[in-house]
Amino acid sequence: MNKKATILNLIPEQGILPLYFNKDTEVSINILHALYKADIRTVEYTNRGEAALKNFARLREVCDKELGGMYLGIGTIKDAASAQAFIDAGADYIISPGLVEDVIHVANKHDLLWVPGCMTPSEIINAENLGAKVVKLFPGNILGPAFLSAVKELFPNLLFMPTGGVELNKENIGAWFKAGVCAVGMGSKLISKELMEGKKYEELTAATKQAIEIVKASR
Repeated sequence: MNKKATILNLIPEQGILPLYFNKDTEVSINILHALYKADIRTVEYTNRGEAALKNFARLREVCDKELGGMYLGIGTIKDAASAQAFIDAGADYIISPGLVEDVIHVANKHDLLWVPGCMTPSEIINAENLGAKVVKLFPGNILGPAFLSAVKELFPNLLFMPTGGVELNKENIGAWFKAGVCAVGMGSKLISKELMEGKKYEELTAATKQAIEIVKASR
């Protein structure tokens, strides 16, 4: 199975995609270890600051040496140059906050999965026509599960993953899965600023296990 197919299976199987950025390299590494301990095997590191590329390259080394089976995606990719830089640093797949055709061309050139952010039926149609397999519904808390319920039948061949404001509770996660998502992207509601600043890595592992259990119960 090639990498693209592996990740296309892994994200729905995992049911949640943790995403985060921290400018401190060591904190970024420790968060990755904490997620791995909770049986997470793919994460999205976000391109949200000057240190992102340097940190990402370091996370790639850590995965290759210490965290077998971990796939590293890069998020918040808005242009072709960034996509190429992170692919050179070892990104396994690319996630964008919107539909960026230049990024798609770079990902396709390297035969990597790309996941566009979409907010309207027109954007989802465009994404599908450009070859998308997974669409990130963004911002998830603005769109809500009712949006997906209303449009999902139009797109039987697409997988959907809301990101942005997905809450760590049964009601919210359950509503998304009932609407038909393949997974939920979880950022600050899982890997909170407080948790990162306090270096509460054991708490993160426990919260991640809880999120995975809620997903299993919601399916």
